Amino acid sequence: MAVEGLVNLRSSFGPKETTERLKAELQASGLTVFAQIDHAAGAAGVGLELRPTEVVVFGNAKGGTPLMQASQTAGIDLPLKALIWQDAAGDTWLSYNDPAWIAQRHGVTDRTKTVTANMSTMLGAVAKAVTSPAA
Repeated sequence: MAVEGLVNLRSSFGPKETTERLKAELQASGLTVFAQIDHAAGAAGVGLELRPTEVVVFGNAKGGTPLMQASQTAGIDLPLKALIWQDAAGDTWLSYNDPAWIAQRHGVTDRTKTVTANMSTMLGAVAKAVTSPAA
């Protein structure tokens, strides 16, 4: 399942535990969790079925503002989001937009290399901590 700009990691945990681990890791990393959206609950509310599918919206002004200073349209992709979802085989996944892809989408790749590299490193570390069992 390759989608341009999307990073996907298989989680060693179920959807609920992955979501809770993500929120805890984001907060421990100094990021703000702004919202949590449970798409499966929304579907159930209108009589439809959907495997576990949740979005966590998070970020901080220090990381996102430089992208928006370079191109205010980057605000459509910020704050950052992570999708926790379960596939048909029962595997749980954590997906997020690659910050470099966001910069490329808004035409500011050259002006935001350091910022996007830092964001990518941070997101990669958070995602690995969330999806991998402790050593």
